Amino acid sequence: MSENLVKVTIDNITVEVPMGTTILQAARKVGGEVAPPAMCYYSKLEGSGGKCRTCLVEVSKGSEKDPRPMPKLVASCRTTVMDGMEVKNITSEKVLDARKGVVEFLLINHPLDCPICDQAGECHLQDLSYEHGAEGTRYEFQRRTFKKHDLGEYIQLHMTRCILCYRCVYTADQLTKTREHGVLDRGDHAEIATFIEKNLKNDFIGNVIDVCPVGALTDKTFRFKNRVWFTKPVNAHRDCDTCCGEVQLWMRGDEVFRVTARKDEWGEVKDSSKGGTGWICNTCRFDKKQASDWVVEGPAEVNRHSVISQGHYEKLVVPQETFEAVMDGRSPKLLMDIHSVSEVNKPEKSLSLLDRPAHSTDFE
Repeated sequence: MSENLVKVTIDNITVEVPMGTTILQAARKVGGEVAPPAMCYYSKLEGSGGKCRTCLVEVSKGSEKDPRPMPKLVASCRTTVMDGMEVKNITSEKVLDARKGVVEFLLINHPLDCPICDQAGECHLQDLSYEHGAEGTRYEFQRRTFKKHDLGEYIQLHMTRCILCYRCVYTADQLTKTREHGVLDRGDHAEIATFIEKNLKNDFIGNVIDVCPVGALTDKTFRFKNRVWFTKPVNAHRDCDTCCGEVQLWMRGDEVFRVTARKDEWGEVKDSSKGGTGWICNTCRFDKKQASDWVVEGPAEVNRHSVISQGHYEKLVVPQETFEAVMDGRSPKLLMDIHSVSEVNKPEKSLSLLDRPAHSTDFE
């Protein structure tokens, strides 16, 4: 073993990682359920982690030199590994019970907005509550409410859904030249807001939407226009002078409903092929909503274990026989125009091109 590598065992699986690696990063190298969930940690953002406590693990052996177990559960995103360390995640009843309690705390003030929330289907808190949460809540008091803040024409803030992970603050601080928003007040009054109602207009500020693990920050240009599981993600790129230009288009038919950065299995923005993190600019995200604006590369692979990965077939098996061969040389024909038989959408309206949320007047 190299002097710079240490061995750590997580849920009975041993891996070698460089010194200084956190338990969470080592667990992600193993992958699957061995990796603890994380709502505030983001590997692309310096200083993130240590706030949500969903990544708590049990260290049953400190190291080869000091085999004593750590007395309390530790945050895996902030605890570095030691040579010979043994860690329990899903194999520890203590961890599962503590994580269940953390989820209950996160959901104390979180409203039941899933039926109307644009984040539904790709929400990390939604996945976390299904996998580690309780069936019901013991909270019987009124949930907190906040004054509505206007963040500008592109970003919608729902503070009642926020879990104060600080990701959007770090993103604005480290990625953009200026930061107009932050965490105001303390305790149960703490909230994400701008101090004097400033709009967020920075060229890269749209990336706060991508890093938000819940539906607190959503895209106004996509708001209420479609459910994410009805759209198909495809990889695309364009020549952009501001950013890498490598994105995911979320399409339904030929319509581009929204544009996001490409993400990995942990829900984090992938690295660009040009080097560096694949953050995208506001022009690519909000203004380029025509398929002709992009060079489509093909279906995007959805790694997350969420409903958005269902029904997306990235690796298609092309059948040997063609339509013409099966139908005696006849070419396929359009059997019906969906607009002529559907009594829902107005044929002359494309929901993806609306410069506002869709509402009842856009339907029959």
